[in-house]
Formats: sequence, structure tokens, C-alpha cells
Amino acid sequence: MATPFAPMEPARATQDQRPLYKDASAPVEARVDDLIARMTLDEKIAQITTVWESKVQIFDDRLQLDVAKLAARYPHGLGHFTRPSDARGAVSPRVARGRDPRQTVALVNALQKWAMTQTRLGIPILFHEEGLHGYAAVGATSFPQSIALASSWDPALVRQVNSVIAREIRARGVPMVLSPVVDIARDPRWGRIEETYGEDPYLVGEMGVAAVEGLQGAGRARDLRPGKVFATLKHLTGHGQPESGTNVGPAPVSERELRENFFPPFEQVVKRTGINAVMASYNEIDGVPSHMNRWLLGDVLRGEWGFRGAVVSDYSGVDQLMSLHHVAGSLEEAARRALDAGVDADLPDGLSYATLGAQVRAGKVSEAQVDKAVRRMLELKFRAGLFEHPYADAAQAEAITNNSEARALARTAAQRSITLLKNDGMLPLKPTGSIAVIGPSAAVARLGGYYGQPPHAVSILEGIKAKVGDRATIVFAQGVKITQDDDWWADKVEKADPAENRRLIAQAVEAAKGVDRIILTLGDTEQSSREGWGPTHLGDRPSLDLVGEQQDLFDALKALGKPITVVLINGRPASTVKISEQANALLEGWYLGEQGGHAVADILFGDVNPGGKLPVTVPRSAGQLPSFYNVKPSARRGYLFDTTDPLYPFGFGLSYTSFALSPPRLSQASIGTGGTTTVAVDVRNTGAREGDEVVQLYIHDKVSSVTRPIKELKGFQRVTLKPGEVRTVRFTIDSESLKMWNDSMHHVVEPGAFEIMTGNSSVALQSTTLTVTP
Repeated sequence: MATPFAPMEPARATQDQRPLYKDASAPVEARVDDLIARMTLDEKIAQITTVWESKVQIFDDRLQLDVAKLAARYPHGLGHFTRPSDARGAVSPRVARGRDPRQTVALVNALQKWAMTQTRLGIPILFHEEGLHGYAAVGATSFPQSIALASSWDPALVRQVNSVIAREIRARGVPMVLSPVVDIARDPRWGRIEETYGEDPYLVGEMGVAAVEGLQGAGRARDLRPGKVFATLKHLTGHGQPESGTNVGPAPVSERELRENFFPPFEQVVKRTGINAVMASYNEIDGVPSHMNRWLLGDVLRGEWGFRGAVVSDYSGVDQLMSLHHVAGSLEEAARRALDAGVDADLPDGLSYATLGAQVRAGKVSEAQVDKAVRRMLELKFRAGLFEHPYADAAQAEAITNNSEARALARTAAQRSITLLKNDGMLPLKPTGSIAVIGPSAAVARLGGYYGQPPHAVSILEGIKAKVGDRATIVFAQGVKITQDDDWWADKVEKADPAENRRLIAQAVEAAKGVDRIILTLGDTEQSSREGWGPTHLGDRPSLDLVGEQQDLFDALKALGKPITVVLINGRPASTVKISEQANALLEGWYLGEQGGHAVADILFGDVNPGGKLPVTVPRSAGQLPSFYNVKPSARRGYLFDTTDPLYPFGFGLSYTSFALSPPRLSQASIGTGGTTTVAVDVRNTGAREGDEVVQLYIHDKVSSVTRPIKELKGFQRVTLKPGEVRTVRFTIDSESLKMWNDSMHHVVEPGAFEIMTGNSSVALQSTTLTVTP
């Protein structure tokens, strides 16, 4: 039976009577043991549930915390609080503006003061926020979306970006963020592809490790450092190739496919960093939803990989065992199945886990099972130092948020993310004459899903005007609208009116008639490519074509005979076959963050040389799907009346200069199964200006016990070279580079011949042979 609630007991204890769990010098494990031994069952349940949409019930009419309401609603404490920066839960910030730094700190501190001084045991609250590509909050810095950052092929940059995200979140008193996403993304119909680092397990793994190191700090230490936050690795797994490309759909993949492609990014992060939290995925694998998958969360994650932290649910993922997957007949059963699989916290509102107290009392769930989950969640609080330092400093939060350093990094990140796909010599532009800037994303800065609210986001039009000043005449026309609205949060999505778009196209043509050059932005809004989180909130599409009349706009402008540069601002690879053929220059920008407009102008006018590379294959049409570079030998035999070649290959990207790469050289052409060799490649800038090249290493096992991909990325390095400069790039090949899952599902190196390939894309490669002996 639960003991009666007795507020203020800790305050009456003398220093000599101070319980062990309040002793900061004691080991974390001992502190957790001591605290759990003192807790009632209801207090334990409070620690593995949370509050989000119902938070309005503890606010007054001004959305400020009402402590009386809080105490009445949560007499056993409050373990976890979802997104304190939003106004009142799952509402668009355009409908209800979120809290600024000072307001967020005020709420966090008020909640912590109540938890620390007005609850029986004084257990602080764990807060989490979204921070996929910037803290999703008022005033925070907005960086390029994940798929754009992946295009930089620059882990050091990803580490820097996430370090800034961490300090802006931690400054508001929040120690946990739901990021990064390390799903590999193999279906661009899926609206969440923008949240990923691309299609390749090696690239995604390296970017994921860098992101976690930025958020938490380098190394495997699990205690949270100043200015850092706990990363949450998501979504385990199979999420990025859902059946028919629709979000939360079944992942029709085998164990071999999981181990070769979907597992490696998660495994790399778990084994190389101090990651303390992992989020289960919405989808099912072989009929078993991830939130009840004991093999996935237990045998693999906690067993094979040695993960020691907490597993948290995706939002309502436990509830969906009942409502979506129908493997549970009630929330009670959903809670039992998730808890048994090892899910430790029920986000974002704890609806299922709120039933566990009654289930323990009824003998349906053991209290020992609850204790396991409580232990892991409490450990996060101790490792975050919340028992000693629960409060935040509003002045510091204001000073550190979106400061000049953060804005400069946002601009650099956008510059390094932009990928040049075509250039007939039109770029870089001269800042003279007359230029028409046209398109649905020309005058608005599109930030992408899980966006924040930066103080100012720079549009491409603003960036160009700031760049050229009065040296050139700039003409603007919208050209078309894509969707009626562009609010990522809004449920309803409607295409723009075709008749209105025809009128806008005519206006754009008229505006462009007298100019020298055209810059045209095309792509997506935050609504035409996004997370489809429910049947009334969709975000996936069956086509890769541009939405609405965007192709008509391009055709009409091209008919003017003017040189035209297209800038793609989008969340998914777009099938732009005709545009790729007819545009003079083509840039892929994805969503570039708050400084994207300046970055695009820097690239267009040559102040910065583009060096990005595609982290995904760009198909010609949805008929080529799934489309990825590391295919098996029997794949892509051919189509009638069309090609299997992609529109643009994985790893591809051009520059304003040129590079020559030597064939790869091996320090040893023959090694044993446990040996190592070094691959050396000379890179020369053969052009007239400084630029970046990304040297890529691929490996192919020529003959093996099971079929193997024709090539697999195993290394990359982005280098900056002055004209005429030569640099030797080196990669180490060891057993981890050569291992595969054999016909007995053992992870081994099989002796034989391996093709070692290097180049600047997945198709522009030179090779040599490595022999591996028994």
C-alpha cells in the first residue's frame, strides 16, 4: 500500500540525518538504491510518466504555473515534463507562441522549486526538449536541417552545431534533448527523410557519433558536463524504409538487413559515446512493434551492445500498441508489454504507464519491474546533477541564446551544406546588372520540421539584396505558391489554387523579361514534406515530382531565353529531370536554417565555393524506388524504356574549381583477417580557386559466402585546398572495415580479394585490390 503523502519531510531532517541519495559524493548507483528504497509505489510511477498536453491544467489563465493546481494534480511528485518552452503542449507556435528564454527559465525554476521543497522526497523533475537542428524554441538558433548537415560530410561541423544546441537548451534548465535521428533513410516518399543523415549506415553513424559528442561531450563518460545535455538516440529501428514510404508503416526487413544497414549507426553511437537515452521506433519489424520488442531492446541494445541507459518511448508509442498495432487490448496491456520489453518512460503524457500502479496492486505487474524503469530514469537525474543544481539562470540563458557566435556558425553550416549539382559556367554570378529572384521560397526562410523560432531568419531574397547592395538591380516575384499554408504543425494540407498560380506565373514572366539572369527557388514547404504523425496529419507522398505548378513556372521562365539558376529548398530528394537538363545551374540546399539566405548568396556570388555532397541518391522517379547506391549485384538489371541510373548519385557534388585524385595506394596489399593497411590518395586542386573536396573510400568483397553490396562507404574526409595544392589523404582499413554477416550469421572477416575504391562520389572511383589471407 502507498504511504500517506507527507510534504516537507526532507526539510525537517538535520545534516547528520541527511539521506544517502542527497550526498553528492556518493556513487550514483548507491544514491539510486537509497532513494528507491524510500519511495512509495505511487512516487515510483510518477518518475516514469510525464506531462505535455495536460500541462494547461496546472497553469493559470496567463499560462503561468499554478502551484496549488500542480500539487493537487501530482501529489506524489512529477517525474518528467515535456517541452517547457512551448506555450501549452501540442499546439503550433504560430497559434500559441512559446516561451522565451526568461519565461522558460521561470517555469523550469518554479517547477523545480516545488519538486525540491514541496514534495515528500524532493526529487527534481527531468525536462526534455526538441533540438534536431537547433533548439525548437523562441529565440534559439536555427541551423540547417539534418539532411543538409549530412551534405557537409563534415563531422566536426556537426559536433560544433550540436554543442551550440546543447548550451542553448541547458541554459534554460533542460538536461535532455530528443536528438539525433540515426535512422538510415532509403525511401524519399517518407516525409521524415529530412530529419536523417541520409541513406548510408557509415555516413549516418559518423554524423550520429559527432552529434552526440556535440550534445554530451566526447568520450564515454555518462555524467553530464556543464553546458551539455543528454542526447536521445532515435528511432530504434527500421523507421527509414517503411512499407510504401508512409510514416510508422511496417519495416519489411530481415535480420540480415537490420544488422548490415539499420543497426550499425545505433551500435556505433552506443559503443563510442556516453549515450544515456535511446528512443524506440513506431514501426513493427517482422510483426513485432519496437515498443514491445524484447529482442531488439533487450538482447541487442542492452545485451550485444552493452547499453546501460534509459529507453524512452516515442510520443504515444506505448499507447499505439493498442490503438495502432492492435497487439494490446487496453492501455494496461500496452503498458505491461512495453515495460516487459524494457521501455523505461512513457512519453509524452504517460497515459499507459499511469495504469501501472493499479496493476502492481492487482498482481498483474511486479514492483521489481517498475523499479528497473524507475532506476534508469532516476539515474539520468543524478548524472545530470539535478539534485545539486536544479535551477537555471535567466540572464545567462538570454546572453547565450542566438549570440553572434551561434549565428556565425549557422551561416558557416549552411554554406558547407549547399551542394552544386550542375553548372555550365553561369556560377558564380557577378553582382552587377539585373537579376530576377523568383520562387515560392525566395522571400521566406524555410526552416524544416521541428523548427525553432529564431529572432530573425534570412530569406534568399534578403541575402541576395544584402550581398549586391546597389551594384545590381533586384526584381522579385513569387511565381507560385506550393501549399495554401506552410505551418508544419497544422493538420490540413491543401495545394495552392492552380488558377492563382497561373496568375503568379504570368507576373513572374513579366517581371523577368527585362533582367539579365534569373535565380529560381523551387522545392517544398514544411507541409509538403514532413512527419505524418497521424491519419489526420499526413506528410508522405507517392510522387517525387515538384508539387503544384512549379514545373510550369520553370518552363515559362526558361522560355524567356535567360540564364537560369535553380536553388532547391526542400525536405526530400526531388525528381527534377527536366530542370536538371535545362537549367544552367542547379543547387541543392535542403532547409538551410536561419542564415540560409546569406549562405545561398555567398555561394551564388562566389564568396564561398560550394563543397557539399549528396547524402542520398536522387532518383529519376518513384518507379526507381527503393534507390540507394550500395545495392546487391543482382539489382538494377534494367528497365524497358528507361534507365536504372539515378538522376544524381550518392556522394556527388561539384565545385567552382577542379580536383584530380590519384588511384588508391595500399601500404600493404595483403593482410591477415585481423590485420590493417593504410589507403593513401593524393588530391590536387587543378583549378584557379580554393575549394573543398570530399575524398570517399568504398570497399567491395569480391567473392563471399552470402551476397554483398557492390560497394560500401568505409571512410571519407573533406579537405580544403588552395589552387595547385596537393594533399595526401589516408584511411585505415582494419577488420571492422571488412567484416560481414556470413551464412551462419556470424560477424566475421572472410579471407579473399577486396576491391578498394576511392574517389569523389560513389560512381567516380578508382580501385586497387587488397588480399586478405586466413
